[in-house]
Amino acid sequence: MMTQIVFYVFAAVLVLSATMVVCARNPVHSVLFLILAFFNAAGLFLIAGAEFLAMTLVIVYVGAVAVLFLFVVMMLDIRFAQMREGVQRYAPIGAAVGGVLLVELLMAFMHWRVAGNIGQIRHLVPSSPARTNTAALGDVIYTHYIFLFQTCALVLLVAMIGAIVLTLRDRPTGRRQNIDRQHDRVPQDSLEMLQVPLGAGVAAQGGFLRPRDSYDVAAVPGTYGTEAWRQSEAEEEIQTALVVVAPADGAKGQDNG
Repeated sequence: MMTQIVFYVFAAVLVLSATMVVCARNPVHSVLFLILAFFNAAGLFLIAGAEFLAMTLVIVYVGAVAVLFLFVVMMLDIRFAQMREGVQRYAPIGAAVGGVLLVELLMAFMHWRVAGNIGQIRHLVPSSPARTNTAALGDVIYTHYIFLFQTCALVLLVAMIGAIVLTLRDRPTGRRQNIDRQHDRVPQDSLEMLQVPLGAGVAAQGGFLRPRDSYDVAAVPGTYGTEAWRQSEAEEEIQTALVVVAPADGAKGQDNG
């Protein structure tokens, strides 16, 4: 009886939080309701005895994905007025898509039946009271489905590399280092250990210490911050200052008049 009460409490909060994810006007509030939905879904998994899925949902989705969504939403300069401009225009299309999805869900639930021979199906991993769900799931994934699991990981890796390549921008202010020169450096060339007295600040020690060697030692020649880059910037400033703009003919006539 108590298990049923806990199940209905978690399910009710999950449905309400999922509804608020869609209905909330503030994207930050939507992400917070999404985190609440994840926690309640993890509680349902725990009630069902799937502790691995519950911990995965909390660690992966709440600890990584939801927090990432929250930071992205907070860092973006979202203009809500422009987002609401096309709501009424595309409302019929959204309603049509939602209606199609609702009909599909109703058809799926109406024709869903439990297999009659479910007890006769041979399990990949024999059940044992001393064996946890996490251990059994690990045996199934890394024994029977290892190639499919590695294929999924390869697909995700290719997608990640593609996203990095598509969003990569060549910034002129980016500092590039020569990897071989950087690896050849030793700590004694760039670090200096100091015994700072208790209560003494940076100013009392002479300010911030600069590296012994210049940045040009490990930098790619001509990149931002190097001596060659500073010389080229100075030459461009000199050339810009020496440019003389000749007045137009009409301006000369006005001056003479």
